[in-house]
Amino acid sequence: MMDETMTFSIEQDHAEEMKTLLRIVYDALKEKGYNPVNQIVGYLLSEDPTYITTHANARSIIRKIDRDDLLSELVRSYLDDE
Repeated sequence: MMDETMTFSIEQDHAEEMKTLLRIVYDALKEKGYNPVNQIVGYLLSEDPTYITTHANARSIIRKIDRDDLLSELVRSYLDDE
């Protein structure tokens, strides 16, 4: 029997889920021949879903991600701030 306490982080799980969803959207955009970074940035700046293809259900998937949460996580990740 283990006597160690396991830790559970909802924030980390949420960040991983956003990363997974964003990767699906990125891959769908790439498959359709778009520049995924440009398209995702366009969506984040404008919140216009037409920047995201409907291929592989990407448009629906990206709408599951809260833009403010995603932007916060992107900045945190870019600056390596936990």
